[in-house]
Amino acid sequence: MMTLDEFRKHAHELVDWMAHYFENIEDYPVKSQCKPGEILKKLPEKPPSDPQSFDSLVMDLEEIILPGMTHWQHPSFFAYFPANNSYPSILAEMIISTIGAQCMNWETSPAAAELEEKMMTWLRDMIGLPSYFEGVIQDSASAGTLVAILTAREKTSGFRVNETGIGSVANLRIYCSEQAHSSIEKGVKISGIGKSNLVKIPVRSDFSMDPVLLEKALEEDIKNGYQPSCVVATIGTTGTTAVDPLREIGLVCRKYNVWLHVDAAMAGTALILPEFQWMIEGKEYIDSFLFNPHKWMFTNFDCTAFFTRDAVSLIKTFEILPEYLKTRTRGKVNDYRDWGIPLGRKFRALKLWSVIRSFGTKGLQMKIRQHISYAAELKNMISAENDFEILAPVVINVVCFRYAPIGTDEQKLNILNEKLNHMLNDSGRIYLSHTVINGKYTLRIVTGQTNVTMEHVIKAWELIKDTARKISI
Repeated sequence: MMTLDEFRKHAHELVDWMAHYFENIEDYPVKSQCKPGEILKKLPEKPPSDPQSFDSLVMDLEEIILPGMTHWQHPSFFAYFPANNSYPSILAEMIISTIGAQCMNWETSPAAAELEEKMMTWLRDMIGLPSYFEGVIQDSASAGTLVAILTAREKTSGFRVNETGIGSVANLRIYCSEQAHSSIEKGVKISGIGKSNLVKIPVRSDFSMDPVLLEKALEEDIKNGYQPSCVVATIGTTGTTAVDPLREIGLVCRKYNVWLHVDAAMAGTALILPEFQWMIEGKEYIDSFLFNPHKWMFTNFDCTAFFTRDAVSLIKTFEILPEYLKTRTRGKVNDYRDWGIPLGRKFRALKLWSVIRSFGTKGLQMKIRQHISYAAELKNMISAENDFEILAPVVINVVCFRYAPIGTDEQKLNILNEKLNHMLNDSGRIYLSHTVINGKYTLRIVTGQTNVTMEHVIKAWELIKDTARKISI
């Protein structure tokens, strides 16, 4: 067993290790270069019977674990989406781990519950949601979307499903765009509504949901005996960061009395900029809304901000009260265990508090504006080349493009760009991910990593060009 004095010694050493990691992070390959099973082979078959030193653990961390890690905090990480941290967030995580509180009820940690309430108010006001929204921290956008689907399911069914099962309500329907995140499909499966009852609405030329086709789908379903329950609109789709037209979608939802949930997982952070408030025009029609500070607001995973205008229905969907959870403060405070799926909850609000206070609203806005400007500059650089093309509007921090030498047919272009993507990632110098747009294999660059600079973007673009022009198929 580690003693308190040993803990103090190793903790100081570990903080030095953490600082050294950040100082030298660009020396690591961005994407892990190890092969499947390589780490497993280096790990012992059986756990140790005798205690081992923390020094030996750190040695194995360096020699075994780090080679198998993809470095999401590397400024040349341009794949998927940012999963950012920052120094104040990391320090807050250390405090959270030290205190080790289980924040399921107000009484188990009053400060945790009330700080969470205040942080949700701060975030609500920062992103411009109306004051009647109440918020809670969920562990992920996938869980938050599931919470919204389940709440909509119960409200549509008169809260019967929780009592008698999904068979008591026939033919519930959920709607989203063809570009929406896969978590919606997972949500309808988990909720018992069923994958076949997820209706994917075609998109317009800018890859946003077509509200005219949404209304047609609702009308057709109602005529055929289905019950529309929830529409999931997206602000910033994963593939292209398309923004669904909330006002038009909201009017349709209001007309047919359907719950409107908004998934703004990454792009929601941009709402702290006044110039991006256009993305939530029609916010008065929203029933629930989420975004991830753990993506683009420099807060360690996990931390999803979830808001609803109908906390009563939300709580009614999830609350359960065994004897051991009864408290004298019940009904006087927010017991956030009733606001989502898990009973157990971390003290996540502390890292939000640390980040917002350390950056300030102006500091956060400055960082986000920089990232958006990098994407705009990259778009211009790509557009200036005759053998590259932009494949989707650049809304915030995602640039979708491909290498397209003149005279190359579509099939070869797809092969060419897939090969280019793999070569770039295997180089260890940058990390990109891809999507498919209208049948075209598409490269994506996300300029949202905490410490990315325009210099990193320019180096990435030069590497992409040089690599692409050396490829033969």
